[in-house]
Amino acid sequence: MKNGGQEIVLEFNLKGADFETAGEASSKIKLVLQQIGVRSDIIRRIAIGSYEAEMNVIIHAYRGKITASISPQQTELLVEDEGPGIADINLAMQEGYSTAPDHIREMGFGAGMGLPNMSRCVDEFSIESVVDTGTKIRMVVRHG
Repeated sequence: MKNGGQEIVLEFNLKGADFETAGEASSKIKLVLQQIGVRSDIIRRIAIGSYEAEMNVIIHAYRGKITASISPQQTELLVEDEGPGIADINLAMQEGYSTAPDHIREMGFGAGMGLPNMSRCVDEFSIESVVDTGTKIRMVVRHG
């Protein structure tokens, strides 16, 4: 954890298909937010966004990173992965659309709600993706 004055920066490296550690990054982000006194309704929104992003990296990418930059005013989540990328972002943003393989669905993941949930629970959401390279997502939740 880096603490540059008023901002706390947390970085987590993620490995594709590593379901044993799935959810650890978002749990640690949530814990820090609780420790510094962010309101519980705000923490819930950040936790949903970070968990959905973390799971998308684990399900779809080879590897990735989540960076949470927490200031008194807001939390910014940057998620970057190396993976197959998303060919049609508009289609991927539709509830229920998923490219997750059957074995992932059998584990209870890949219902096609990750990106829509991320977008819905944050104040700012942007996504960029390059096929055969990877995806970058930026989410911001204001604490006020």
